This record gives sequence, structure tokens and C-alpha cells, in this order.
Amino acid sequence: MKKNYLAFFMSMIMTVLVLAGCASEPNESEGGSGDGGQAQEGGDLVIATISDAVSLDPGAVNDVPSFDVQYNIFEKLVKHDEDMNLLPSLATEWEQVDDTTWEFKLQEGVTFHDGEPFNAEAVKVNIERMMDPDVGYPTANMVEMVEDVEVVDDYTVHIKTEYPFPGLPANLGHPMGAMISPKQIEEDYAAMEDGEGPGSVINANPIGTGYFKFDEWASGQHIRLVKNEDYWDGAAKLDSVTFKVVPEDLTRLAELQTGDSHVSNPLSSSDIEQVEQSEDLEMYQQSSVSLDYIGFNTQKEPFDDKRVRQAISMALDKGQILDGVVNGYALEAEGPLSPGVFGYDESLEGLEYDVDAAKELLAEAGYPDGFSTTLWTNETRERADIATNAQAQLKEIGIDVDIEMMEWGAYLEQIGNGDHDMFILGWSNSTADADLGLAPLFHSDNLGPPGNRTFLQIDELDELLDAGRQEVDEEKRLEIYKEAQELLIDEAPMVYIMHKAYLLAERTEVQNLKMLPTKMLLLKDVYLEQ
Repeated sequence: MKKNYLAFFMSMIMTVLVLAGCASEPNESEGGSGDGGQAQEGGDLVIATISDAVSLDPGAVNDVPSFDVQYNIFEKLVKHDEDMNLLPSLATEWEQVDDTTWEFKLQEGVTFHDGEPFNAEAVKVNIERMMDPDVGYPTANMVEMVEDVEVVDDYTVHIKTEYPFPGLPANLGHPMGAMISPKQIEEDYAAMEDGEGPGSVINANPIGTGYFKFDEWASGQHIRLVKNEDYWDGAAKLDSVTFKVVPEDLTRLAELQTGDSHVSNPLSSSDIEQVEQSEDLEMYQQSSVSLDYIGFNTQKEPFDDKRVRQAISMALDKGQILDGVVNGYALEAEGPLSPGVFGYDESLEGLEYDVDAAKELLAEAGYPDGFSTTLWTNETRERADIATNAQAQLKEIGIDVDIEMMEWGAYLEQIGNGDHDMFILGWSNSTADADLGLAPLFHSDNLGPPGNRTFLQIDELDELLDAGRQEVDEEKRLEIYKEAQELLIDEAPMVYIMHKAYLLAERTEVQNLKMLPTKMLLLKDVYLEQ
């Protein structure tokens, strides 16, 4: 599997804009997602997931556990397929009618879960909410170029941008582009006027156009969705889906074996052997456009000195982590972009593993005997293992690391506030474009919750990222992003560890389950074979 995974990435390098997806990385067993016969209706699919959602308002968060639930409630104008190609969703077609105007034609006859019609006015209300600083979308940077949304007729909308931006449709395919009931948006604004926080109404009972509807949320326990019988594109096969919070890897696997859950998301690579030995379980693997990293707070001593950051990067043998923690189900990262993302450059070389050079850099920075620091992580076995591995390796250069583990919501809040020294996190590139892989993580406009949790602020980098966003010539964009990545490798705001495969386990009765390279689960056509 390790060889297959590396081969897959090499194939993506040759086709930068297109992911091979599941075609190059099939399931371990076809039974888990293949169609074993005539699809059956009904049943409750239980997904044991590692973390609870933080919010069900697309405007409030920027994390995968929240988006994974929202993905089934809301829809966007466009969507991505398993190869990260853009497909119609609530928009039937789109085109750039001039340098700064995009026209979207909309599906007719679509209604929100509360009966409100989906139309051009609904699109206008939603995009204006995405841009509203009083709402404070952490992903608002993805529509910061939008100047105006014009209703042409009931099912045609024009989106005007400040400058030519060819990536607008892809950005609207990000989870933040979810269309919320205009009536509910109005109610949410009314609650804000009464002193409530943005999204309070939406989070309590999210209303979209999706094939599942919100039913209940027992915080810290589960979120339950039920079938939308009136879905415009054919109802889902399942009666309901329950996202059950089970933080411990082994407990999720045990629930899978007893049948208390149908899917374990994720599956730790350490547990693959148990899955393979069970006749009732199968493993599903999806290559990703993600990055796993150890980040530094570049505004805190000693991490405000890039020599310290470089030293830590050079002192960590990432191969140990790939082999010892994820059993080779990943590709070692040279920089922030993975193969398959537009802007990835195979010629880039990361900082070389060199313990002696790392010690010299620390001495130059004024820390010849090292120092003590804290490494934060959330409660996952994989990240805990990465932390332990890094702790042992950094001890060789005199850095004493204390590991602290936190609950997911509190973890995001505190690293978003900049309370940390070092932290472990990942980033899933939902558009497979360098703009989303770099600007949220490193632009100084996006400090904290929008993505820049290293609090990096470099004028030269900001200028490059702004130029890359606005450049329409692909070759020029690639040159800009190459320069930006070279700068990021030198500045070392994070240790770029790996681009890993997403793994989950499922019971054999689960049919048609698929996952995007962004980690979103496709549940509309899933059914439970009797």
C-alpha cells in the first residue's frame, strides 16, 4: 500500500490540476463502497467520529468535523467530485461574462428545508452575509474580492469582483459557500440586534437545501440528520445519519466490531491489521490534498527567530513519523502544498534533516543549551504519537518539550487566540488551488481562526500571495507561487510533515460510501445491505 500511495502521488505530479482520486487508490476491499446489488432503502447510518462539530453555521467555523456534518445539510452553487473537478450543484452553469463579472444560472424548483424558495435573491443574501464583517466569517477572505451581487432575474445572478479572479467558482465550492435559508438569515440578524452572537439561530437549527435535514444535537455525544423527503434531486436512501462522537480510536473500532457503529472516521493506521483480520470490516483509503504540520507561534520568543524554527525543522526526521506513526500511508512534505494542488512544484526542496546543523543554528540564535517549550495537540492518538516522537527527537538538540492535550473546540479557540508555543494541526485544501493552500495559512490578513495560527506576518509574502490571487496567466501564477513557497521553506513558520491518506473503516453492509480528497463523506447514495 505504501508503494501504491507513493506511485499515486507521482502520477498527480504529472497532472498537476487533476487528482487521480479513487481511480488510482481503490478501497482495500470493493465490498465497502461498491454496489453489491439492488440498493435498499431505510436505516440509520451511525458514523463514529473523533470530534464533535464546533458549529453548524458555515459562517462560524473553519474545521473539518463541522464541515463534515454541514456538507449533508447545505448545498453550494458548485461542488467538487472525487477528482476535484467542479460540477453543477445549485447552479446549473456559470461563465465569466467579462473580466470582473461571473454569471451563474440557478436550479429551478429548489426549496430550503423550511419551504423558502432557492433563487437569485437567496444567493445574494447568502454571499452578502459571507462578506459581512459583523458576521465575521473566518473564511471571508475567499470572497474578499467580491464587490457586488446583482439579481438579473429569479434564476440568474451576476457576481462582480474588484479584480479578475478566475478562482471564484472554486472558492464558492468551499464549505463556506453553503446556501442558508434567507428567512433564517433574517432571523439570525434579528437575534444579533437583540445581543446574540452571529449564527446563534442558524447553529441551533441549520436550514439548507441538502438531502438530509437537521434533527438533533446532543453536544459532545451525537448529531442526527434525517432524510429530506422533498430533496430536489432525488431523496437519499438512508432514513437518517448519526455522527456519534467517539474520541478514542480503539473504542471506535470496538463499536464497529459490535455493530453499534457502521463507520469509524478516521481509522488509525495502527488498527489496519485488526480491520483486515475481521470478516465484517473493511478499510477505505482516499488520497488527499492535505497537509499535516507542527506550527510555531512566530510572535513568541524564541520562535520569533527563524533560526530557531529552522533548527527544529532540521532536527526532526520526518521519515520516523511517516513510518512509526502512520505506517507509510503518507508522502513526506517538502513544503505546504501537496501534489495535485495547482501551484505545487516538484523541484522545491525542504530543509534537510541535519541534527548538527540544527545545533549550530540554535547556538547562533542564543540557545546553545536549548530551551523548554510546550507542544499542544488535540485528543487524537495519531497527533499524540507525533507529539511524542517530536518530543524525543528534539531532546537531542537540547529542547525540552512538554506535551499538552486539549478537547477539539477549546484547542481551536486557544491556538486561534495565539496562546500557544507549538501546536500540531492539519489543513485540507478544499479547492486544490495554491490560493487556498497558502493565503489562509500565511497571509497576515488571516491571523488566528481564518487559518494563520502561526501568526506569520511578512510583507513580501503578502505581496506574493496577493499577486498570485489576482494573476490570470497560469504560468505567471505558478512562478509567483514557487517564489512564495521558497520563502515559506526558508522562514519555516511550521514543520511541513506529510500529505497523508485518509483512512476509515466500515462494516461490510455499508454500500456506496465515498470520500472526497477534502475528507468530506458522500452519503446521499449510501445504503445498508440487509
